Amino acid sequence: MTPGTQYRKWAAELHAKADKEYDPNIRAEWRYLARGYLRLAAQADQSGRADIRCEPFLRLGDLDGELA
Repeated sequence: MTPGTQYRKWAAELHAKADKEYDPNIRAEWRYLARGYLRLAAQADQSGRADIRCEPFLRLGDLDGELA
């Protein structure tokens, strides 16, 4: 999987999380993070380098316990 594809996957997961959120402020933050990943995907695609490695800003599972 290319870095751009991985970033788009994470963006989609964050959008899905936002769609399930009732609090408008938290929903906006999830969408803000998703937009960041889409920007990173575009940058990764433009660079054309397949050897770029990335770690997500956050792991979706890491926050689930904190928000409960």
